[in-house]
Amino acid sequence: MESIIIEKLKQLPPEYHKEVIDFIDSLLTKKVVTPKKKPKLDWIGGLEEYRDQYTALELQKKTLEWRD
Repeated sequence: MESIIIEKLKQLPPEYHKEVIDFIDSLLTKKVVTPKKKPKLDWIGGLEEYRDQYTALELQKKTLEWRD
């Protein structure tokens, strides 16, 4: 198979060689699959102490204020 690819590449004019290389690179990046990380959920319950003081919407707005 490798020799067939090389022979076909030789038949192409040189200005197409870069396109072939770019195409091969794009195929290689598709093949490499990076494992997805599980999301950390350690933030759950972090605002529990404010449950009786604020509504969910007010808490959401407060977190944006506190973050800045």
